[in-house]
Amino acid sequence: MGVEIKESSVSDEEFEEMKRFVRDYLSASVENEDDGGRMRWYPWHSSEYRFNHILNVVELASKIARREGADVDVVRVAALFHDISKLEAEQEVHAEEGARVAREYLEARAEFPQSFVEQVCDVVSTHSYQGPLTDVSLETRCLIEADILDKVGANGTALMLLRMGYEARTHMEASEMVERVLERGRDATDRIESDAAESIAHQRLKRVKWFREWLEQEVPGMDHEEFGA
Repeated sequence: MGVEIKESSVSDEEFEEMKRFVRDYLSASVENEDDGGRMRWYPWHSSEYRFNHILNVVELASKIARREGADVDVVRVAALFHDISKLEAEQEVHAEEGARVAREYLEARAEFPQSFVEQVCDVVSTHSYQGPLTDVSLETRCLIEADILDKVGANGTALMLLRMGYEARTHMEASEMVERVLERGRDATDRIESDAAESIAHQRLKRVKWFREWLEQEVPGMDHEEFGA
């Protein structure tokens, strides 16, 4: 009797197993580096930050996929693997390397149809595409939009302010860092295509603007003219 090939639906148990694999893979990537981790003193180059970013992107991409009618299983599995090679490969090839790891993992599980594996790997390998999102598949677009959105809003602001400490900046320079988050958010809204992602982007930009207003009110010595609209 041959192996029964099921539908491409991914069970909760299978997805949790994938999450454990990705988390362990990221940890091993750092531990295996001779210098103790590439730029490990920056939080976003740690395995802990990278895994948290991946989980954020999984949630965002799944939400966008549901609202836009994309294949949610393809999107959430691709999102889970999209940065798995981020800590061991150069930026220019981390997407292709991530697709390679995803393929090895998924093909070792014979119950996943080859068409599903191919679609997931295609989304992972193209998630770093910098051109118009109208040029990529709906599933790839959902992942790219989610990847962009995770760096916008309160989360993006927290990361920028955390960066200030690592760069020995004072809180008086917070205006510059918050403005960078706003600029990134504006760029994101210009690039994204889906209504779902655009709605999330606008909501997150509002939060950053509120935080900027709180800074203006509570830090008297801050140069308010540095703030954009």
